[in-house]
Amino acid sequence: MDIARFIHVLGTVVWVGGMFFAYVALRPVAASLLQPPERLRLWGGTFRSFFMWVWVSVTGILASGLWMIMLLGGFAGVPVHVHIMFAIGVVMMVIFVQIYFAPYGRLKGFVAVQDWKAAGAALGQIRKLVGINLVLGLITVAVGTAGRLLT
Repeated sequence: MDIARFIHVLGTVVWVGGMFFAYVALRPVAASLLQPPERLRLWGGTFRSFFMWVWVSVTGILASGLWMIMLLGGFAGVPVHVHIMFAIGVVMMVIFVQIYFAPYGRLKGFVAVQDWKAAGAALGQIRKLVGINLVLGLITVAVGTAGRLLT
């Protein structure tokens, strides 16, 4: 169980921490210093690398979470806060898949043909969805760390 918990926490740190860095630190600086072509290329390259790590993290989080739940006797054997974490985590994964296959796919295509206006619109969609996922991720971290106090 300790290895599964380590994989679970590590995946969460990579995913939520990466979103926090991108949203709170990188986004404002990129917007203030770079013109749209450079900014959109920066985001395309950043997402290419980060999203590969998100896929790895999501896989590790889901597999380790389900493994720990199974070790505790299934969903009937875990406290309420685990159900809450699982539900929010699944919503976050669905949002990530939406980001990856819809606006990120469009962003890559628009950057490739240098349609900066359309690329900017795709980036705006990604920003909103990442913002939602960041809030959900921070809530999940809070539930995961304080959940035992609630039960």
